[in-house]
Amino acid sequence: MRRRSFLAAPLTAALALPVGDHAWAADGGPRRLIVIMLRGAVDGLNIVVPHTDPAYYRARPSIAIARPGETGGALPLDARFGLHPALAPLMPLWLAGNLAFIHAAGSPDPTRSHFDAQRYLENGTPGDDSTPDGWMNRLLLALPGEHRPTEAISIGPTLPRILAGKASATNFPLGLDAAEPSPIDEAAIGSAFDRLYARGDALGRSYRVGREARAQLLADLATEQRIADADAPAPQSFPAQAARLAYLIRRDPSIRLAFFALGGWDTHVNEGGSSGQLANRLRPLGNGIAALALGLGGAWRETAVVVLSEFGRTVTENGDSGTDHGHGNVIWAAGGGIAGGRVYGDWPGLSPDALYQRRDLAVTTDFRLVLAALITRHLRLSDRQLAAVFPRLPAGGADLALVAG
Repeated sequence: MRRRSFLAAPLTAALALPVGDHAWAADGGPRRLIVIMLRGAVDGLNIVVPHTDPAYYRARPSIAIARPGETGGALPLDARFGLHPALAPLMPLWLAGNLAFIHAAGSPDPTRSHFDAQRYLENGTPGDDSTPDGWMNRLLLALPGEHRPTEAISIGPTLPRILAGKASATNFPLGLDAAEPSPIDEAAIGSAFDRLYARGDALGRSYRVGREARAQLLADLATEQRIADADAPAPQSFPAQAARLAYLIRRDPSIRLAFFALGGWDTHVNEGGSSGQLANRLRPLGNGIAALALGLGGAWRETAVVVLSEFGRTVTENGDSGTDHGHGNVIWAAGGGIAGGRVYGDWPGLSPDALYQRRDLAVTTDFRLVLAALITRHLRLSDRQLAAVFPRLPAGGADLALVAG
């Protein structure tokens, strides 16, 4: 096995830097943030549906979600908006005030390139591709508290850009085979690599942090495996992964930040309305967030979940009963401390003159302001700490009171 390919395995971790004590959680349990990124540009107009706007139905004759009360209709949120019916499992969170949406949100950068838009979403500096690290990595450095290898984890086989940087972050798969041993778990191979990376340089320290994180997470999962029903294998889906993350958080409260990336949202063809391609992807997403809330138990009170995508989709459906790359979108915020039961944002409407470039939902709320409102109020960051996470942050985030209290 080549050394470089081995280090790209689930062991991956960056250089660890200590960052203080647990003062940030002194008023309760440890607070955490979970980010779910929908890669491919999800259609926010069919998630939080402006059912009172006739322009929405004129633009989407075959894929629009029907009005509340009609067959396959949206689930009523307020006087203007409804929720895609495939997300019915989230309605208890909405009614409990634990779920909010921010509509017409997104990046100020005009790109419709998935690659560029995802990069800006992850580095937190729209339009600037020279930023070397991700905003979640900078957030981890800004948080006070004792630094441990599992403070920030990405659920998957590789470490994403959003968690790349100076602080230690661990990628870890949570599928059915997550706890299966890898070659490094064999004593002889593990000892050989331990000797190889025994030196005290950055690579050696990174290796040891990764080994420690993997051992800790595997131990947590092994306990779960022992109590699971042997006759009912876990489904390989987001709900199962979300439930396992909730289990890990309950066992290891040092987990402060977690990241999921889910693909399949680029619905150029046959998007569907209340049923079909988009609905089939939203259903497990909603079930997974509901499973996360249930699995966290009392820890849900100290958890904030944000769901976002690189950009939205065109208001008008295309000739293939799908939608193309757009601009404005909807961001979701959930958690026990969220001031939910409300759709936030300055809704610009869908009239031709209100559209961005006369084709897309306009962006009236910068995605960074949504994230800034969450992390300053939920994670108790100061203005100075926030500036380190989001340099060149525009004004206005303080007006977005997403967190109760």
